[in-house]
Amino acid sequence: MKRIPAASDTANNAYRMVTGLQQRFVQGLERLAAARGSDQSFRPVEWFRDEGRHGGGVRFEASEGGLYGRGSVNVSQVHYDDMPDKRLGSANAISTIIHPVHPLAPSVHIHVSWTEMKGNGGYWRIMADLNPSHENDADRERFLAALQKAAPNQFDEAKAQGDRYFDIPLLGRTRGVAHFYLEHYHSGDAEADFALARTVGETAIDTYLAILDGVLRDAPAPTEEQQLAAQLAYHTLYLFQVLTLDRGTTTGLMVHDQNDLGIMGSLPARVDRDLLASWAERMPAPQDELLKGIIEALPEENPAAVDAATKQRLAAAVRSHYRTHPEAMEMQASGNVTPPTVRNHS
Repeated sequence: MKRIPAASDTANNAYRMVTGLQQRFVQGLERLAAARGSDQSFRPVEWFRDEGRHGGGVRFEASEGGLYGRGSVNVSQVHYDDMPDKRLGSANAISTIIHPVHPLAPSVHIHVSWTEMKGNGGYWRIMADLNPSHENDADRERFLAALQKAAPNQFDEAKAQGDRYFDIPLLGRTRGVAHFYLEHYHSGDAEADFALARTVGETAIDTYLAILDGVLRDAPAPTEEQQLAAQLAYHTLYLFQVLTLDRGTTTGLMVHDQNDLGIMGSLPARVDRDLLASWAERMPAPQDELLKGIIEALPEENPAAVDAATKQRLAAAVRSHYRTHPEAMEMQASGNVTPPTVRNHS
């Protein structure tokens, strides 16, 4: 099979840009591993949308090792040039999550995407959020300061949108401690918007690598049971937010089932099944049914391993729930607006 590129030059420029961000991050993570005496690397996995007719992508997954417990750096381009009934022309994205093994090392999520609508321009979605299980004020401020420098005119709105998007009302807290999110962003200056997306992506990558390097260089061995327990609890919260509130994840699962492992690449390696179950009685209908399906998809042992087979079951549970309750999409997180591709599952 061969991936057919989009017809749009703008889309292909965006695809080349996010591929460049992917290479920057993967190479940086591998250099950091080598500096820490680890040979852990990232292996490419290619996937195709409709056998390549409508694009596809490549994700880099962390190999087995003691540094990155779960890591995925995904790039994709999906397009519908040959389907005139589709409003969506193309979507080009990098979406990445790194969950380090050491409990004092923060996770990170970065997403940069360009979505092009047929005959109606396009918009950027730019996200970066720092996700520690053990909060560190200096790291949070460093991450936010770097993003503010990268996007001085957009920072206040992006931070406000991010704080809204990653809020978990049921638990009275947010996922992560530093949030940047521009949703449906287009200023009218295409060149400036492209440069902003690239700069924010590069800044988030480079700043996270610097934070991670500092933590791994200075942190003692993770021998404290409390540290590991706090990390497991945070990873459980992370899975809960992704599978019950995150529009991007849900929309990807609803549009097609040809990249479930890639879409679920953001999930941590293990979660606390009992902790998830303890939140069930707080869930409003029909999301209580969704959480029940998520818990049933996990292995019965605790902690529950989130392996490839489990990811497939989780994807099927989420997809089944929203096919039964499409109105529940309105209960998911949003920054300011719901993009048309999300509203219509284009």
